[in-house]
Amino acid sequence: MKSLPDRIVIVGGGGHAKVVIATVRAAGGEVVAVYDDNQARWGQQLLGALIKGPIPDKTIEEAPAIIAIGDNRARRAAAERIEAEWVTACHPDAVVHPSVSLGPGTVVFAGVVVQPDTTIGAHSIINTAASIDHDCVLGDYVHVAPGVCVCGGVTLGDGVLMGVGATACPTVRIGEGVVVGAGTVCVEDVASGATVVGAPARVVGRG
Repeated sequence: MKSLPDRIVIVGGGGHAKVVIATVRAAGGEVVAVYDDNQARWGQQLLGALIKGPIPDKTIEEAPAIIAIGDNRARRAAAERIEAEWVTACHPDAVVHPSVSLGPGTVVFAGVVVQPDTTIGAHSIINTAASIDHDCVLGDYVHVAPGVCVCGGVTLGDGVLMGVGATACPTVRIGEGVVVGAGTVCVEDVASGATVVGAPARVVGRG
């Protein structure tokens, strides 16, 4: 995994951005600017970093960047509209095996454990104290919420949201865009676009 550049731009200025900023700083980076489309935030400080103005429409050139937007669809929309050097940030208190592959723009927060031979795609979020076991494959724009347990050999498709404390049992395949509710236990495969809740998981909606 490449080391974090010294200077970082943050795209997004909400609560999730605070955790990204804290992670960047813990990893030795300096946040040189924050951009957010909420005009009420312009000129404010976010953990001491200045929110300069709206998210650029085309290119970020002043420094490499990370999108700090928790919502998967909004994060994807930002990534598709902006050209930038997207970088990965990993908190030093996370345990990530050297064989793990992390895609550009992905963030790994404090207390996370990612075990050998796991692959995580671009612009994904592995949130506080989550665990990803061996030989997992996570797609792009995935959000694994705090306290999630992803067991060995699991596949999470692009845009999956694993809610707080949810579990994916060994070798389960969860399709693209699935929303897994907080505390849900997925014991078998979940088709793309479904919303599931409960233990064991049951489908309560379709995207």
